[in-house]
Amino acid sequence: MGDLLAFVLSGLVSGALYALLATGLVLSYSASGLFNFAHGATAYLSALTFYELHSGLGWPAVPAALLVVLVLAPGLGWALDRLMFRRLAQVGETAQIVATIGLLVALPAAGLWTVELLTDAGAPLKPAENQFGLPGVGPSPAKSWQLTSDVGIDSDQLITWVATALVAVALWVLMRHTRLGLRLRAAVDNRSLTELRGIDAGRLSSVAWMIASGLAGLAGVLATPLLGLSAHDFTLFLFVSATAAVIGRFASVPLAFAGGLGLGVLQNLVVGYASFADSVTGFRTAVPFLILFGGLLVLTRRARTTGTAAVDTASVDHLAGASWGRRWGVWAVLGTALGVAFYTVTTPFWSGLLAQGLALALVFMSFTVVTGLGAMVSLAQGTFVTGAALVAGLLMSHGWPFVAALAVGTCVAAVLGALVALPALRLGGRSLALATLALAFLADQVLFQMRWLRNGDAGWSIPRPVVGPVDLSDDRALGVALLVLAAAVAAGLSALRNSPSGRAMLAVRSAPAAAMASGVSVLRTKLLLFTLSAGLAGFGGVMYASYNTRITATDFTAMTGLVWLAVVVAAGVRRPQYAVVAGLVFAVAPRVMADYVTESAHLPVILFGLAGLALANDPDGYCAAVPVRLARRRAGSPVEAGAVPGAVTAARAVPGATPGAVPGARAGERAGVGPAGLSPTPP
Repeated sequence: MGDLLAFVLSGLVSGALYALLATGLVLSYSASGLFNFAHGATAYLSALTFYELHSGLGWPAVPAALLVVLVLAPGLGWALDRLMFRRLAQVGETAQIVATIGLLVALPAAGLWTVELLTDAGAPLKPAENQFGLPGVGPSPAKSWQLTSDVGIDSDQLITWVATALVAVALWVLMRHTRLGLRLRAAVDNRSLTELRGIDAGRLSSVAWMIASGLAGLAGVLATPLLGLSAHDFTLFLFVSATAAVIGRFASVPLAFAGGLGLGVLQNLVVGYASFADSVTGFRTAVPFLILFGGLLVLTRRARTTGTAAVDTASVDHLAGASWGRRWGVWAVLGTALGVAFYTVTTPFWSGLLAQGLALALVFMSFTVVTGLGAMVSLAQGTFVTGAALVAGLLMSHGWPFVAALAVGTCVAAVLGALVALPALRLGGRSLALATLALAFLADQVLFQMRWLRNGDAGWSIPRPVVGPVDLSDDRALGVALLVLAAAVAAGLSALRNSPSGRAMLAVRSAPAAAMASGVSVLRTKLLLFTLSAGLAGFGGVMYASYNTRITATDFTAMTGLVWLAVVVAAGVRRPQYAVVAGLVFAVAPRVMADYVTESAHLPVILFGLAGLALANDPDGYCAAVPVRLARRRAGSPVEAGAVPGAVTAARAVPGATPGAVPGARAGERAGVGPAGLSPTPP
């Protein structure tokens, strides 16, 4: 009995933190329609600020906590809503997901870089990255009390319970007994009807984001003794708390709050009593992600699509109908120049760096398939990369040749992708993204912990191949080989886009209901896209592991996949050549920044995150924005801030059309959309 009480009490501590984060997620989603992947990053930034105020500058704990929770965190939420979230509400769901992932990447790095700069300027701050065993709001060291001979609590736990109970009461009073709460509940039930009543939905959104960020700040301050200052742990905590938000169907604050408390207790009970899981390494820590995945499948309801003309309209292709030289000439010249540079200009160091970028480009082009063609956000690409590389390494350790191991690893990744997709494809948007992320975490914590597959911490050796007389152990030869492979994959994906199958994929992307009515199997098409994307990610993963000559189970985690997605979509996910640019930028930019700007490792991370934030203005990415702006300049039309790329050009393609009007048949044909407005015609 004593053990049970101890597990329940300790579970209520983590459950209280889950409840605070889940409540913030539900409030912000209900008010704006955005699922904030950066909610945990807000909690981490609040914990970092509290730590430096309290331990670095010597502020008393309570005033420092009050400043963070009541002023700084809500101020951050207000600023982000005004500067970013309101614009994101007007763009597609893919851009919304990636932009908040960019914020997840940028906020912790920005906080740590600020600490570095202030420390260099002489401020009495303390090292902050990955610090553990830190003091909380209460006394340090924490005071302890024995409830029974076997059960005790400490002051940090007591403060967490009391603070969470006060927040629960305050939220109940706010939502049930105030005019503001009534309006927030109305916005949750039906935002459009709320606006028809003359209520300022933008103001409600700002209030909701301030409350949500304040709750994240409180969770961050309370979690400091438990999690320390690890951005990774705070992000994991956020995704576990998303399970509670799913229990509340992203709409019910009470259900999300209760779900968070119950989740914490259940997690501890599994740790204490699930003896059947002793033989499965990582099962106990994976329980919340199993619940998250199951909850998404059971509780998430797909929106009605009947009568929808377009779900994700294609952007204007300004080179549609142009000759091969005009469409591909610049890329062919750049690729040739890069191949020549490997043997004429670059040093061995830069040859290796460019080869690394080209290997990553193969992985990044898998996002072009699943997100660019399929409009599905997969957060499990790192899992496919790791799985394929581990299998290839295992086979090569048994004497298999590189090509055969590469082929089997690619096939294993494709099969793994199909297995992930089969249960998850009934979901869409953020639910599909969360489901694939949950499965990615399950793979990290269970599948890739199997000893026969991971080969301990050392992993597997994957030597570079020798192709006839060409030894790819030379970075220059490997770089040229990877350049040829990247060009071949890009050409193949472009040919796929122009094929009948590609037209079916684009139709499913733009209007699934209309595609189904035309005889296209939506499920089969999406399954094909997911499988092809996973296989391509696995192929690129084996090549990238070959570049490194070794693979371990921790090289490409689920969190790595989040960063990759932000980088690729920020560059442009609809064209494979943009993925190649993203791979090269991702490999080269940190070194350039270190050589010419700053040696801090945080600034490149901030810039990659901010590139994701730029999707609020350019939803198709910065590479895609270049031809759009050039076409507008040639046409002499002004670039309107915040306009959807190509919207003005498409409207003006029809004589007498006004900006903002729905393009007619001629505009649709130029934009790659058939006369019915449903069946996209690829360039």
